[in-house]
Amino acid sequence: MSTDFYETLGASRDASPDDLKKAFRKLAMQYHPDKNPGDDEAEQKFKEINQAYEVLRDEQKRAAYDRYGHDAFENAAAGGGGQGGFGFGGGGFADIFDEMFGEFTGGRRGGGAARRGSDLRYNMEISLEDAFKGKTAEIRVPTSVRCEPCDGTGAAEGAQPVACTTCQGAGKVRSQQGFFTVERTCPACHGAGRVIDNPCDSCHGQGRVQKEKNLSVKIPPGVEEGTRIRLNGEGEAGLQGAQPGDLYIFLSVEAHRLFKRDGPDIYCRVPMAMTTASLGGAVEVPTIDGGRAKVTIAPGTQSGAQFRLRGKGMSVLNSGQRGDMYVESKIETPVNLSRKQRELLQEFESAGQGRSFSPESEGFFSKVKEFWTDLKD
Repeated sequence: MSTDFYETLGASRDASPDDLKKAFRKLAMQYHPDKNPGDDEAEQKFKEINQAYEVLRDEQKRAAYDRYGHDAFENAAAGGGGQGGFGFGGGGFADIFDEMFGEFTGGRRGGGAARRGSDLRYNMEISLEDAFKGKTAEIRVPTSVRCEPCDGTGAAEGAQPVACTTCQGAGKVRSQQGFFTVERTCPACHGAGRVIDNPCDSCHGQGRVQKEKNLSVKIPPGVEEGTRIRLNGEGEAGLQGAQPGDLYIFLSVEAHRLFKRDGPDIYCRVPMAMTTASLGGAVEVPTIDGGRAKVTIAPGTQSGAQFRLRGKGMSVLNSGQRGDMYVESKIETPVNLSRKQRELLQEFESAGQGRSFSPESEGFFSKVKEFWTDLKD
């Protein structure tokens, strides 16, 4: 892994939040495990990208990183990992951040507080149709949950945790380094302020056990690429009864075989016969909601012309509104002509002598003629 989060994302140290987001999205799409199945290097790179962005996207964390450097965040980096569609972050960085800013923000641990469970990340890919109408998805999350036999305390039945002798129950220890007093999480009790002499046989004193959870995730209509859904308290269980972390669902939207999305709007490129484009007519096109729409084609329609269907685009998140749909014409040149058809086309061309029926072509070659004339002068 790069020794600098900015280098990991390929961004400068003065990059704006939008620039960081663009850099992250570009790399995340490139190294996503779903696009690189079986590629361990791509998976590791994806984890490193996530780790770097999770720190730099937060103003306070970024300020801490800029001030204290990369070494102060080694614990956070070491805590990353997971399998399949998961990424982890939590305890390591949280301890460092508390030590840096806890006294100012009121969020510092200590005094017997057990460590909160890590947050989890789940990557989910959905279809464009699901992004339009929303859905309820069932997922299975391998995680840690509260141990039932000891009710999360980590102690065997009848036993009670006792104060940690290393930190005297404070959950932190201090050491003198030159003129500074450095306060760190107690290595013996990991910040809990207490230890268990008689641990639970099921969880071995952790207060949590590994288990796979089945969860329902409600995806609202109108979600876009990169939308994040937070499930409060569905992350890893905390140590010895501490609060659990959260589960974050990161959504990606599959490319569609017919439609291309741009925010709330949808674009559909529709092939049209030359005769329809020349004489006018109508074509029937599909819409994202599964319906059909009739588009009137004006005589003389050219390739690339767009027809707007109001309110036929994507759902808008947290709104009852919809975007628009744009139908783009693609005029097809006839192929496999019969003799009669070729004769008719030749007759059509002959009948058009002296008349202007291809204005774009005539305008182009008029400019070409002027160009050649200028060169001779």
